[in-house]
Amino acid sequence: MKMGENGAANYYQHAALAPVEVSLELGLQHGASKCFDDDGRLKRTGTVWTASAHIITAVIGSGVLSLAWAIGQLGWVAGPAVMLLFSFVTYYTSALLADCYRSGDPSTGKRNYTYMDAVQANLNGIKVKICGYLQYLNIVGVAIGYTIAASISMVAIKRSNCFYKEGDDSPCRVNSNPYMIMFGVAEIVLSQIPDFDQISWLSILAAIMSFTYSSIGLVLGIVQVIQNGGIKGSLTGISIGTVSQMDKIWRSLQAFGDIAFAYSYSIILIEIQRGGDHRLLHALWVHGLRRVRGLGPGNLLTGFGFYNPYWLLDIANAAIVIHLVGAYQVYCQPLFAFIEKWTRKTWPKSEFIAKEIQVPIASGRCYKLNLFRLTWRTVFVIVTTVVSMLLPFFNDVVGFLGAIGFWPLTVYFPVEMYIAQKKIPKWSTRWVCLQLLSLACLVITVASAAGSVAGVVSDLKVYRPFKPS
Repeated sequence: MKMGENGAANYYQHAALAPVEVSLELGLQHGASKCFDDDGRLKRTGTVWTASAHIITAVIGSGVLSLAWAIGQLGWVAGPAVMLLFSFVTYYTSALLADCYRSGDPSTGKRNYTYMDAVQANLNGIKVKICGYLQYLNIVGVAIGYTIAASISMVAIKRSNCFYKEGDDSPCRVNSNPYMIMFGVAEIVLSQIPDFDQISWLSILAAIMSFTYSSIGLVLGIVQVIQNGGIKGSLTGISIGTVSQMDKIWRSLQAFGDIAFAYSYSIILIEIQRGGDHRLLHALWVHGLRRVRGLGPGNLLTGFGFYNPYWLLDIANAAIVIHLVGAYQVYCQPLFAFIEKWTRKTWPKSEFIAKEIQVPIASGRCYKLNLFRLTWRTVFVIVTTVVSMLLPFFNDVVGFLGAIGFWPLTVYFPVEMYIAQKKIPKWSTRWVCLQLLSLACLVITVASAAGSVAGVVSDLKVYRPFKPS
């Protein structure tokens, strides 16, 4: 059914005051149409391209850049085996999570628009709050990790150009703090994009950059192997003697956390799924996990031990920076949306929170400026940037984030929701297998977190804030 002229006028008259409530009311009155989904909300605008871009941007993040270091610690046997293990677990539990997008009937049931909505629909109780705290804390951590990673790539560009001009023996010390500030300024501007569905162009650009630096990394890795006359490294990783036995243990545990962080995509799976088709997201997830991961670039952040061709390394690192600019927004938009929804609900009469100012921009269009959004998102970016400047330990930070987020968000909640959704009997074979999977991942999470904390403590003993490296 189509809305009449009066209905449309009524909608646009009230949409500025309460867009979600008005769309729900009118959508339920008029049913699914060209303007509304079957649940009364405004029609989703996601396509195969925007969903693909969001997924690729999220899947290839700064965590991928630490995988070379992780393999170096674990060796050529345990390293790839652990990566395959994490990829299988993440794929399996993400498929379970994707099935929680709708409650009840998988085709017509009520949609869950956020991870917390899915937990609320299937588990209820205190678990909803725990999920929210963990998810959004992890997003804050990702923002810090991405700021660190972007600054290291910008420093790598500066250093490679310095070595090219001054020679390989030059110290070429560079302070990363100005580059973190530059990244933060860019994110302050981009964070004013109101909602997730309006950053698809940024995700598409970031996805292109992902393939760019992945391809360059793959080529440089092959070239390095040829120059070395074979594959370097060992079957068991870094040897005792090069590092102490205790350091070997801590580094190996930290490597688990780094690999877990590289597979942290599922914390925003539901939010991305909100903009596209349920079955489409299944297909894209499988494609992204099986194909994109194979292009992992090693560690382009510090180069391959050489700086030639310097221009190619500059392109790769510039692509990393551009990609992380977009990935930062893909991860942070769910947190932005949650805080702004909560504040509107808590203080519905506050003009500072609810009022939108029409600011004219190009082509007769207007930008809806919200003072609360401008203020709180700016403060968020500033805080994450300052924390990044104080703790610029890339491997340790991503290892810790991967550890604390992997088990609860990637494994525990999807498994528990699946058990509740499918009503799997307690102590049945399937229930026991799922619980064993969850328990094993919990053990890995605790061990990885311990290794990463040990790494941070070790770094703090020699680190001097705001000094060039």
